[in-house]
Amino acid sequence: MIEPGLATLASLEAVRAIIRPGVTTLELDHAADLAIRARGGRSNFQMVPGYRHTVCASVNDNVVHGIPGERVLQPGDIVSIDSGADVGGWSGDSAMTVVLPDATRPDVVAERQRLSDVTQASLWHGVARLATARHLNEVGETIEEYIESQGEFGILTDYIGHGIGRSMHEEPPVFNYRVRARGPEVKPGLVVAIEPMVTAGGIDTFTRDDDWTVATADGSMSSHWEHSVAVHAGGIWVLTAADGGAADLAPLGITPVPIP
Repeated sequence: MIEPGLATLASLEAVRAIIRPGVTTLELDHAADLAIRARGGRSNFQMVPGYRHTVCASVNDNVVHGIPGERVLQPGDIVSIDSGADVGGWSGDSAMTVVLPDATRPDVVAERQRLSDVTQASLWHGVARLATARHLNEVGETIEEYIESQGEFGILTDYIGHGIGRSMHEEPPVFNYRVRARGPEVKPGLVVAIEPMVTAGGIDTFTRDDDWTVATADGSMSSHWEHSVAVHAGGIWVLTAADGGAADLAPLGITPVPIP
């Protein structure tokens, strides 16, 4: 699963290289598609019945599953890009959030960047917990604890992470919050996509008329970060990070171990 992880990473890096005010979400989609194909893969999002695009591009109060199109990005937009690649019949899945600059509204940019930063940090806290957890649901407990410590934010409960392997979405579920059950045992061979989705307001959502885009009911801004992470005999390895997650896990006391 290393190659699909790196192809997914390449697609997000291609998006990051061109994302700016004035660019359409469809242009971002095209850049991601080219990057995946350059590594010999194909978009696993396009393998989902009825979905024709390479990424999901969710802007502002759209949380997930936003369809790329002619929407022109504006200064200050907070944009979540979710991408996935299939290489050799194995899947990768990852997401990032980018806040576009707006010199006329520095307070808005700062607020939205704070939302993204908290979401991203909660993801890494969850990944770090996976390295020491006995049961999978310890990950969600850690994510929620971190977010609660940072202020008033909403953690979506209708949408969660998942196992990943031959298919993009597999068992087991990966919660971003506390649940009563302990979940499956964490042991070598487990590969999961951890993906907190966090809002600046409430957690209620609705699906827009396109039957895909999920938006916050109260219009609050949202952020989405995700990585695919493998558990193996030597430890963990973040498949969708170039360094396996080393730089972001170091402050949390975790050293990822390359897969033999």
